[in-house]
Amino acid sequence: LNSTANNSTINCQMTFSSVDITVEKDGGKTGHRKWPWFGAPIYAAAFFALFYVAVLPSFNSYPDTLRQSQEALHPDEFIGERANIQLAELAAIGPKVAGSINNEVHAVNFLLREIQKIIDEARTDLYDIEVETQRYTGGFFLYSTAISYSNLSNVVVKISQKTSNNDNFVLVNSHYDSEMKSPGAGDDGVMVVVMLETLRVISRSEKPLGHPVVFLFNGAEEARLLGAHGFVTQHKWAPKCKALVNLDSTGTGGREVLFQTGPNHPWLAKYYKQSVPHPYAQTLAEELFQNNFIPSDTDFRIFRDFGGIPGLDMASVVNGYAYHTKYDSYRNVEAGTYQSTGENVLAVVWALANAPELDDTEAYAEGHMVYYDFLGWFMLTYTTGVSVAINIVVSVAAFLAIGFSLHIMTLENGADAPKAVFKRFGLIFLVQTVTVFVACGLTLCVALFMQGVGLSESWYYGKWMTFGLYFCTLYFPMGLLPAIYIQLTKRKTHMKLDQTIACFMHAHCILLALLCIILTSMGIRSSYFPMIGIFFYAISVLVQIILKLTVKSNFFVTVHLLCQVLPFLFYTYLCYAIFVIFVPMEGRDGPYSSPDVMISIFIIVSGVQYAGFTVPIMHKFRKSKIIFSSFGVITIIFIILAATPAGFPFAKDVAPQRYYCVHAQRTFHNLDGSVTQDYGYYIQPEETRIHELDDTTFKNAEPSSWMAANCAAEPYCGLPVYRRGWISWTDSAHWVNSSAPEIPINIDLSLDSKQSFDDNTVRYDFSLKSNDRLMMYVAPLENVSITDWSLDTTPLNGTYSPPYLIFRLSAQIEDPFEFWIKIQHDEGNTNGPYFKLVVVEHFLHHQEYYTDEYQQFLATFPDWAYTTDWFAALESWIF
Repeated sequence: LNSTANNSTINCQMTFSSVDITVEKDGGKTGHRKWPWFGAPIYAAAFFALFYVAVLPSFNSYPDTLRQSQEALHPDEFIGERANIQLAELAAIGPKVAGSINNEVHAVNFLLREIQKIIDEARTDLYDIEVETQRYTGGFFLYSTAISYSNLSNVVVKISQKTSNNDNFVLVNSHYDSEMKSPGAGDDGVMVVVMLETLRVISRSEKPLGHPVVFLFNGAEEARLLGAHGFVTQHKWAPKCKALVNLDSTGTGGREVLFQTGPNHPWLAKYYKQSVPHPYAQTLAEELFQNNFIPSDTDFRIFRDFGGIPGLDMASVVNGYAYHTKYDSYRNVEAGTYQSTGENVLAVVWALANAPELDDTEAYAEGHMVYYDFLGWFMLTYTTGVSVAINIVVSVAAFLAIGFSLHIMTLENGADAPKAVFKRFGLIFLVQTVTVFVACGLTLCVALFMQGVGLSESWYYGKWMTFGLYFCTLYFPMGLLPAIYIQLTKRKTHMKLDQTIACFMHAHCILLALLCIILTSMGIRSSYFPMIGIFFYAISVLVQIILKLTVKSNFFVTVHLLCQVLPFLFYTYLCYAIFVIFVPMEGRDGPYSSPDVMISIFIIVSGVQYAGFTVPIMHKFRKSKIIFSSFGVITIIFIILAATPAGFPFAKDVAPQRYYCVHAQRTFHNLDGSVTQDYGYYIQPEETRIHELDDTTFKNAEPSSWMAANCAAEPYCGLPVYRRGWISWTDSAHWVNSSAPEIPINIDLSLDSKQSFDDNTVRYDFSLKSNDRLMMYVAPLENVSITDWSLDTTPLNGTYSPPYLIFRLSAQIEDPFEFWIKIQHDEGNTNGPYFKLVVVEHFLHHQEYYTDEYQQFLATFPDWAYTTDWFAALESWIF
């Protein structure tokens, strides 16, 4: 029996030895041997190859597009070709700015035609289909702005099964309006046609539909989310809305990411997981979005805040460079989008429509959900309570496994005394802690340096620049500092090299486990991010312990690297997804953002997770310090490259630099009755490279003292701002004097009445005729306060400071905008003046009125720059 057991052990060892890179045996010297130095680049190349053969294909994987000719073979399935054809027609309308004829007439007519085709082919014996063009007028407060709107349009379709009397419905929302100059094919045309095809498939299917589905084709999302507000606060069906599927975009299609759920309705993520064939969802994305890391917003906010409706928020994210530009065209939409997104949306809508939770959603409001996909292959979801348990159990298990692993090291033949082993591990833990902080700090320092010397965003078009600038910077100290420690102490211990490397990885795992516990205690659901790495490392340690106790060899490198494959794929997949989403966004995050710091933080967060478990293996190669030093050399080379044309961040038609440009007329009515007027181009950069055109397009711009004087004298600097955020950007703005723009509709403000009251208040009633899109600034003078007005009074409650901002949008109406303002003044100030009122009309869809001079000025921008341009008239009064 003993002989048989020994033979089995020998055979088992031979089997493992045949696949192990290095086998560490008791009392042997194999653990001290190093591999040839040229194996290091091969080792690194293997991980690169793994990324290219697994991560990239998974991220860019799309199902085959089904053709209309195949429809008979694929009943109840989404036909991507039909959606493709519909998008070509919708995008051909051109820019669809809310309030314009393209949006309010042509786009609405397109939708009504396509919906009628669906109704003509629908199973009307099974379904009731109701169609309505909603016109809505209202107001609310959002983005520190009082908002008013009139006569805007939505197209709403409700489909319900005749055999069901249930009125609780699922709402599917996307918007057909677009930003100025943009055809809006990706944002959000592709989602509109996905909704049309989803409606068509459901209307012809015999599958059950337990609850109605309402499709909201939203006509005013880009204009402060007005379409969603008009529906949820005014439409007769809105009170019965129980769940939402919101579809939006920040690019030109591609796989849509689920980045918001609930809130507090975990069953929604459960149905998403169970139904969609191509999952792409991350709690990390949700927490980044909700903490304002993403310079965008969606209708999900309106349905949540004004309707209390839980839901799923999904958006396509590929090619964000084209977002809100003329490049968001039909031909630039990712070809696989239609089928991939269509299959997901159809599946999740069907699943939610048959969910019993719709009948009592409050009973299932049980807290938040943690969710994430693995390379789009599958998805995991669990509640925050389960997340806490998993994170703690995995972290504690890692601590125990590491402790037992250290204990086994003390049992080796010729090992140091247990006290010496644990003392050495304590020093290694200290070194690894310092290493991680140095690596993170150095990476951030490089980012700050790049921004400080004016070389920010060198990776904007060429993402490969991030490898040398930030990845190599991170790897450099992650490898070099431990290598120095190993070199200095190798003759002072009997611990083998493999064991020393293992101790460094043990230390790294402990750091991640502590981080995971801290994040969990803070209620951060993205704590699953470090937990994944901890879990797989703990598995590798446990497997090594079992092998050591059974076959007397732990097969250290083989077991460790096999267990690192999946977390490496997971972290690099997320890192790549972050790059696809966030790199283009940094080009529109404002002139005072910190894009390099942001990108370096993302690289640190993802890179540290796997670098601490993959970089230490490189200590097995000879000349390891030289190898790690080469990462630092690469960083220096890439910094130099960033200062050359290779590091120029912008590219024609692909990754342009963004500017807002407004040809403005300014008119100021002074107290003495005089009127002053000037004209100019107001240019506002959208990102941090604000000096690229100083010697060309902006060479005749007014000096900064001009801007400072205007900011001191006028509300919002007397500039025709379109969004409140521009005010904080004025130091980067330019004003270039010009001739007058052609204004097709002049501002006509009438003071209809003025009433004084005993409590030192005065009410002013105004009537305003102007263009369809207005901004107004109300600035009370010293010792005067605005106490009430006819708009949303939220900004007057004391939380917000003047000047107050008002946004007004109307569509296809000629009636004047009537409003009133009530002020309160000091008892002795009975004659005024009391406040400044500034009206700015913006002409966003009137390019036919551009002057020749304006067009010539726009032509001075280089081909790698993109202008979002229009013209405006500003008029200011003192009352």
